[in-house]
Amino acid sequence: MPKLTIDNIEVEVPAGTTVLEAAKRMGIWIPHFCYHPALGSVGACRVCAVKCLDGPVKGIQMSCMLPAQGGMVVSTTDADARAMRRNVIEWLMLNHPHDCPVCDEGGECLLQDYTIAGGHGIRRYGGKKRTHVNQYLGPHIEHEMNRCIQCYRCARFYQEYAGGRDFGVMGSARRVYFGRFVEGELESSFAGNLVDICPTGVFTDKTARFRARYWDYDLAPSVCPHCSLGCNTVPAARYRELLKTMARPNDAVNGHFICDRGRFANGAVNDPERPRVPLVDGQETGWDEALDALVLRLGELLDLHGEGSVAVVGSSRLALEGSVLLPILAACADAGVLSYFADAGEGDRVAAAVSLLTEENAASQADVRSADAVVIMACDLLAEGPMLALAVRQAWRKGARLFMVGSDYGEGVAKALDVEVTPLEALADVPFDRFQQPVVICGTATAEMATIEAAAAAGTKLTYTLPGPNAFAATLLSREHGAGSLAEGVATGRVKGIIALEGDIPEELLASVPFVVAADWLPTVAVRKAQIVLPTTAWVEMDGTFVNNEGRAQRFRRTMHAGLPIKGLPERYHASAHKPAPFHPPRVHRSTPPGGEALPAWRVIAALIERLGGEKVEEPLSGRWEGLRNLDPEGEGVRVM
Repeated sequence: MPKLTIDNIEVEVPAGTTVLEAAKRMGIWIPHFCYHPALGSVGACRVCAVKCLDGPVKGIQMSCMLPAQGGMVVSTTDADARAMRRNVIEWLMLNHPHDCPVCDEGGECLLQDYTIAGGHGIRRYGGKKRTHVNQYLGPHIEHEMNRCIQCYRCARFYQEYAGGRDFGVMGSARRVYFGRFVEGELESSFAGNLVDICPTGVFTDKTARFRARYWDYDLAPSVCPHCSLGCNTVPAARYRELLKTMARPNDAVNGHFICDRGRFANGAVNDPERPRVPLVDGQETGWDEALDALVLRLGELLDLHGEGSVAVVGSSRLALEGSVLLPILAACADAGVLSYFADAGEGDRVAAAVSLLTEENAASQADVRSADAVVIMACDLLAEGPMLALAVRQAWRKGARLFMVGSDYGEGVAKALDVEVTPLEALADVPFDRFQQPVVICGTATAEMATIEAAAAAGTKLTYTLPGPNAFAATLLSREHGAGSLAEGVATGRVKGIIALEGDIPEELLASVPFVVAADWLPTVAVRKAQIVLPTTAWVEMDGTFVNNEGRAQRFRRTMHAGLPIKGLPERYHASAHKPAPFHPPRVHRSTPPGGEALPAWRVIAALIERLGGEKVEEPLSGRWEGLRNLDPEGEGVRVM
């Protein structure tokens, strides 16, 4: 391991580490644009200049392209290095429009930071600026090519990392242009990462355009709920509205990126049709009245039909804190059915998959990225786990072989990711003995039980795609408490009442059930059919825990308070009933914002348990889950197998 000195501090780093990376390990920040941890170095921006004072290399060097070598003495503060960086910044700013006041990147722009830090505050260039025509790139990404500094990050990510073919760089010298041959919506499922990866304001989130500056946002570490992979995110909100979602690095899970589904699926959180207040028979009421009505009607139902006539139903999207309380609620409500999966087949497939995973064979996204062979079975990766598809591409880029077994998804994966996939009829045809680190990926959405079991029988690292962000924990709890199938309970005619806690219940199962209670934040079928509705908070409005498809528990924090966004408040919240002032909040003092009555699902369940005679729940995570209470939301998470 080479040992070198940077700014009079001696450091030893692994072979192959660049000087820029070595300095970063020591907490010394060297300005850079083109370098990115996931993309590596290309030396395009020339702003990471340092001066080598002694050793095998001397003089001004680009730190992102300079491998650390023994005996090096490097200065990041030398006058020559600082002058080089200052001059490069001035060159980059020659054609820049200087439109920080109207640029959405303001406050989180590296060019802005480095320009000020380098002392370039007075413009000396008086010539004509180069200008470009912007392109329409779809409903999510705004294009402003005049802000480009030619760092090549966007093209390198889109083409090399993500495998996209409809975006790139054209032209030469000072006429280079980053865009499409013909404007139109970007085809890649990962195009939204251009927003995060661009160090200036060329690509910005159109869905949040002109809504807030970085310092206005409410931010917190979070976990994406839109599939089972548990990718790490940073939601950004303002005035009780989720404006955008950014990727949060986690080397063990999603690396530095997220998919477009996780980035742009904010509509459900901001939906004005969300359940916002408790309802009893369609009438707004307070929490006490709604809970009293629930307990009263539940008692009448049990008196009429006897014990076991009620079903308590959760789902794979219910956070762990709520899921662990469902068995207690079921006992207090004399429920005959406790279910975490409304569909019996889905529950059986997920249970089989989870039972076959162990601490040794469960593969993370990082394992997939470093595999030398990847076998995909019964899985539409871009639908069931998009970031897993991106991990597969990284393995292929490093030389891994890709096999698609017994499925017609191979051609779609190959086209979307620009990779080569070998189709095979059976898993037995895969030459596992040729590889050192093979990984098998298997879906559970449509796979047969034999396929799920065969994936584990291969004896390699293994990952399954599951139906929701907390499906793994829901399965563990289902097995531990002997949970059954809602469909079977309804089919026998035994179930006369359903208490659905963020449960996704098919309409046909609700048709023959006379009493339905729904606690949810989505306007689901159960919410529309329910006699009693209890509003819960979305994941960005609460603290909680999800356990992803590999059994990794990850904590997420509340980003914003529950309530109706200020933009678009309904008429009943206008400032005056006689002279409505649209979009203005009411001029009244209140303890909660309009529509802010929602509670985290676990608190709703805890309140029901107490009303039904159970013990008061102060902390939902206890027993085997107690160790997750203080889980670091910015860490890599922990396995709970």
